Amino acid sequence: EHAYPISLLPKRIGVDAVIFFQDILTPLAPMGAEFLFRPGPVLEERIAREDQIEGLQSYDPSEGLPFVGETLSNLRRDLEDDIALLGFAGAPLTLLFFMVSGKSPGDGQVAQEFLRERPDLAHQLLEKLSAVTSEYLDYQIESGAQAVQLFESIADLLSEEEYQEFALPYQVQVFEGMKSKAPKILFAKQFPHVGLMKESRADVLSVSSLRSLSEIREELGEDTVLQGNVSNRLLVDGTPEEIESAAKNCIMSGAKRGHVLNLDHGILPETPWENVQVFVKTARES
Repeated sequence: EHAYPISLLPKRIGVDAVIFFQDILTPLAPMGAEFLFRPGPVLEERIAREDQIEGLQSYDPSEGLPFVGETLSNLRRDLEDDIALLGFAGAPLTLLFFMVSGKSPGDGQVAQEFLRERPDLAHQLLEKLSAVTSEYLDYQIESGAQAVQLFESIADLLSEEEYQEFALPYQVQVFEGMKSKAPKILFAKQFPHVGLMKESRADVLSVSSLRSLSEIREELGEDTVLQGNVSNRLLVDGTPEEIESAAKNCIMSGAKRGHVLNLDHGILPETPWENVQVFVKTARES
């Protein structure tokens, strides 16, 4: 009941798209991985044993998560035609980090130890999560989302080698396993190796502020669509002049084509409302 009004809040600042508000762990409960809020999401039992992984069930998201489809349908019905509606899901490795930790993964130490000690179980779990995530994103598009974003929210905790073995192959599986041809966006939090991101088969890459867009575009080529990459911290600490300058520089670096202006991550809770307005106003006037 809260997802609908919260998803519509960004309309107040005149954005071009809104993203469906949900918890990243939403698709896990129908698999058998129940979680509670205390206040953040906590699994009733962390998933780290072979019997637990084997017991996780695939499901039809229209039956397991009917409220997701209903909310997306209502949002699409009530949004203006010129405002896009985005769906999203956590990437398989990000979901694994939560499941193995039993809660928010923090520094990722528990999950990374699992990857090192039981890579066989990790790959078994990632295979299951990939299949569920493909169907979940297709379901969101069928219900009204016009594009979807896959969040690799723990990418900043990974080495290049870990990303290549445990993240990238399952991002590919998710995107290639989808039936829909709607645009697919990959977000990898503060991950500098954009060449690996491009191998995911995503249509759009949401990149971090660790590198300039011009540098990234030089590496990836003019045909790569980029999203980003103004620092979300700047909207907290920056002056209106600094925010305006950063937004304009980002737009210029993006060459005004094949670029979706955005932050490098979500808006932080302590961000002044006025600074968000400056950012959006600059984008619209540039």
